[in-house]
Amino acid sequence: MHEITELPMLAKRPSDGHKGTFGKVLIIGGSTGFSGAPALAATAALRSGAGLVRVASPASVQPQVAVLNPCYTTIPLVENAGQMDSKAAAELQSHLSDNDIVGFGPGVGISSGVRDIALSLLATDGLKLVIDADGLNVLAKLSGPGGWMTKKTADVVLTPHPGEMTRLWKSVFREPMPDDRTECAAKMAEKTKTIVVLKGPGTVVTDGRQVYVNSSGNPGMATAGSGDVLTGVIAALAGQGLSLFDAAVLGVYVHGLAGNIAAAIHGHVSLIATDIIDNLSGAFGQVVEW
Repeated sequence: MHEITELPMLAKRPSDGHKGTFGKVLIIGGSTGFSGAPALAATAALRSGAGLVRVASPASVQPQVAVLNPCYTTIPLVENAGQMDSKAAAELQSHLSDNDIVGFGPGVGISSGVRDIALSLLATDGLKLVIDADGLNVLAKLSGPGGWMTKKTADVVLTPHPGEMTRLWKSVFREPMPDDRTECAAKMAEKTKTIVVLKGPGTVVTDGRQVYVNSSGNPGMATAGSGDVLTGVIAALAGQGLSLFDAAVLGVYVHGLAGNIAAAIHGHVSLIATDIIDNLSGAFGQVVEW
């Protein structure tokens, strides 16, 4: 497997560019009690250069998501008991063509409606899709004959932390999960035909043929919402024209670098997810030509 050691780069922004030039991102997430997760992902996407960001969430949650940041727009979805209803799958299909990439999962829950939405997104041919958080937990419940892998025609990035990877592994493989993180991620990527971002110290990014092991980041980033931020960063970079693999590689590095800058200010103990977002500009300043 080929090891990637050089970071991919964003192209310099053209002086005549407009918000449509720099990517349109749709974040699908949120449920009762979890309005912050999609807001974190959407705000991170904006701070990572996306020209236009939308958040789709259950109708009762949408006002809470909207008030957290005036820079993205929101889409209310039909719901059932605070989570997205199955009928929202059809609603969302009408929005997919208006966006370059979708981030699915932050705070979304694991109801049957969310499951149906996940399958609808996976079955959308050519859709660029980053799946995180509860989106991954839904996939872990969709194993077996007729499961999610047989439906997938979208181009997918999976971003599990170790616990989510364990659940995914048990739903996909009958063999024990390898202790080696690179081997584990590569086997999952090859089996599911996805790009896998196995989070944690030395985050692994692989498509089963090439691999990148991240060097940035610190223990303070083990905090609620950090993964939601990463989802937004990767989605924004893909929306700006990077391949999904390159967006994942650059995304995990910049995310970790922003966390390092934040830790220098706040320390490891006090670092929170919004600190990572606040320092994305400094991280991009170190790796992107303005």
